[in-house]
Amino acid sequence: MVYKQRRPAGQGFAHSDSLGVAILNALTLADEAAIITPVKAVFGTVGVVLTIIKATMVNEPDYVDLGRDLTNLCGVLDRGVNERRLDELSQSVREAIEQLVRIVAEIQKEVTGMSGRSEPSGFVPSDSDTETVAAWRRTLKRIDQVLDTDLALSAPGSELRRAMLMSWGDAEDRHYTARTSFSPGELPPHAPRACFGREELIETVVSLAENFMPIALVGDGGIGKTSVALTVLHDDRIKKRFGYNRRFIRCDQFPVSRTHFLSRLSDAIGAGVKNPEKLTPLRPFLSSREMIIVLDNAESILDSRGTESQEIFSIVEELCLIPNISLCITSRTSTVPLDCRCLDVPTLSPDAALRAFYRIYDKDEQRNRVNDILKQLEFHPLSITLLATVAQHDKWDTNQLADEWERYRAAMLHTKYDKSLAAIIELSLASPTFQELGPHARELLGVVAFFPQGVYEKNLDWLFPGVPDRADIFSTFCILSLTHRSNGFITMSAPLRDYLRPKDPNSSQLLCATKQCYFTRLAVDISHTALGLERGRWITSEDVNVEHLLNVFTTIDKTSDDVWDACGHFMKHLSQHKPRPVGLGSRCEALSDDHWSKPECLFWLSRLFGAVGNHVESKRLLTHTLCLWKERGSGRGMARTLTSLCDTNRLQGLYKEGIQEGGKAVKVCGQLGDIGGLARSLHSLALVLDADNRRGCAEEAASLAVKLYRVNSDQFGVCRAKYILGKICHSKGENRKAKKLFDAAHEIATTIQWHDQLSSIHHSLAWLSFDRRAFEDAHYHIERAKSHAINDKHKLGHGMEAQAYFLYTQRRFKEARSEAVRCIGVYKELGIPDALERCQVLLKQIKLVMGDQITPGESG
Repeated sequence: MVYKQRRPAGQGFAHSDSLGVAILNALTLADEAAIITPVKAVFGTVGVVLTIIKATMVNEPDYVDLGRDLTNLCGVLDRGVNERRLDELSQSVREAIEQLVRIVAEIQKEVTGMSGRSEPSGFVPSDSDTETVAAWRRTLKRIDQVLDTDLALSAPGSELRRAMLMSWGDAEDRHYTARTSFSPGELPPHAPRACFGREELIETVVSLAENFMPIALVGDGGIGKTSVALTVLHDDRIKKRFGYNRRFIRCDQFPVSRTHFLSRLSDAIGAGVKNPEKLTPLRPFLSSREMIIVLDNAESILDSRGTESQEIFSIVEELCLIPNISLCITSRTSTVPLDCRCLDVPTLSPDAALRAFYRIYDKDEQRNRVNDILKQLEFHPLSITLLATVAQHDKWDTNQLADEWERYRAAMLHTKYDKSLAAIIELSLASPTFQELGPHARELLGVVAFFPQGVYEKNLDWLFPGVPDRADIFSTFCILSLTHRSNGFITMSAPLRDYLRPKDPNSSQLLCATKQCYFTRLAVDISHTALGLERGRWITSEDVNVEHLLNVFTTIDKTSDDVWDACGHFMKHLSQHKPRPVGLGSRCEALSDDHWSKPECLFWLSRLFGAVGNHVESKRLLTHTLCLWKERGSGRGMARTLTSLCDTNRLQGLYKEGIQEGGKAVKVCGQLGDIGGLARSLHSLALVLDADNRRGCAEEAASLAVKLYRVNSDQFGVCRAKYILGKICHSKGENRKAKKLFDAAHEIATTIQWHDQLSSIHHSLAWLSFDRRAFEDAHYHIERAKSHAINDKHKLGHGMEAQAYFLYTQRRFKEARSEAVRCIGVYKELGIPDALERCQVLLKQIKLVMGDQITPGESG
């Protein structure tokens, strides 16, 4: 027999006395009355094995590592099964315990025999002994993975387990245990049972994660990014490095906002901070331990079109910079922080694709035919899973599978994305599971495919009132992988959408019915009342879908009055709840001047341009609209348009022209006896008079507007008029009176949750505080102004610009520069040249003071 060279005494465990404590703890656990009987047997046997190792093998590293593995498993069992009955444990845990009983009995038997070979000076193992120990350890690791993920690890920690862990190792092991201490956060979901063909990628990610390099796994939907990330989280090296400080956050399972993201982050990591507004209160916890965090489906929070994506992006950027945090992002887009190492997740290799298929499909026959199909699928993981699932559920043998594949694929309409996936879709639609959903199922999929966002799950009842069991049908779509849930929507990937959407929208009765549901929703009164405000808020989540619907039907139904009415209503909804540019403008302007919807469409289109700061275009459209109303003899239309022209001229600095248009509006409303219109035209006139330094006349006009609004019981109007009076008083230097009026307006706006007006009020309060050199108050109000600019990026940009100026004045140049850069990004996105130029000048001043260079992107 060949023996290894003997190790000198003293190597291995530094303190053999600590081994004695571990033995004592294992034997104590075996005597605990509350422990399940098979687990007691494990603890007793482990105690015996540790005793033998201490007596004869303490200097051999293989056995030292074996003892550590056994001790860890005892700790996991103690924590997970204490005071629980065997029938309370899952089937997988019971099976793992049974396997553990067998393996520790085998270890005891073999170690006892091995120790009999020991010499007085110590045990010397053979090469075969080392191989045997390695095989034991591999089995123990597999059992540990099951127990680690399946036992209820959220229960309070076991002091006895920690004592065993601390007593078993040397000083380095105790340091490891301390820095990977358990925190009350959320452990990650189970690792996938298989992650074929990703070994090299996983090795790269693990290596980067161990070195705290931020990582972004980027690839198409269904490519396997989440599976890779979860496999990494359960890798032995990651578990050893980070212990229980491994976190996984699904970013598409909460509303996209800074506060929701921070709250979810706090819960996941176990920081215990409720509803944090900023990252600041989480920083101490994040900096206190080494931690790995996976942000899964991060495109849902980092999408540049999101309302608060810039703020969330900044938070994620900071997470990348925390030296003890290993951050991993999975995303369908490359919109990730620049510090991230981007790794593209490819399709599978042919061999990995075959293994992935046969993991689901249990008929291992005629592999050549299956290989051909997988090749045509281009080894796309989602397609393979879908094919295998359909074949397995419908109990097709390989011949049936190949025949069905050939039959449906031959009839496929080629798509520009993936011809093969279309064939897989047809196989799914032919399955019994799908067929049992009833006659509406295929057409419902077509509606989901038609809309870019899919359908909003909370709105299923009013979108599909004629479809019974609609919620169950959509859930089954998700189970079949035909759709998935994303940010509240039930949607599908682009290849499926391209294949399933109706080629002729008018041919789909269900789509046409859904269109009418949207049009009815758009036609409700959303005038400035609390009820009207609430009725219109739904558009903030569905605006992309509605715009797409209108784009399609204004193309194929050009003469439909309903469609053009809906266009005007849609732009009105946007102007009040989510101001942004739209692509419908050219179609509206192309209508003939005698089309009865044209002036209404042009009016609300102009309001949208004005809301995003493009006052030149707004004025052009309003001028055309005024001519159309004059031709039709509509006094109310003329008065409303003149009032808007008054505002637009003021915002362009054309005060005299604005006063003239405002005066005309007042006159027309007076002639019509329109009290509401008169109040609105008076407060617009008050603003332009104030801008022209005619503050006495401005205050008189605004005060009269307040009285008229009260006559009409219009709280919205009273709120706006008081706000205007406050601005006039501020201009006159009557700051105390201005503060009182702003507070009165704030009280009304808060009662009716009018975020747009609250943003304006806080913005004015910020400048009032700044003028008094109350800088902390100024920053508080500007932050509140930004927070209320929920869907209005123009107001958000104004808030950023003001804050950058405040910081610059306080000589907080670094913060000022950062805020100005973000503001420039907003103004560029909105396409507002004058505001962009103004902010670029401010940034240049800041950088000149700091001695920085101006980059081409920042200077315009």
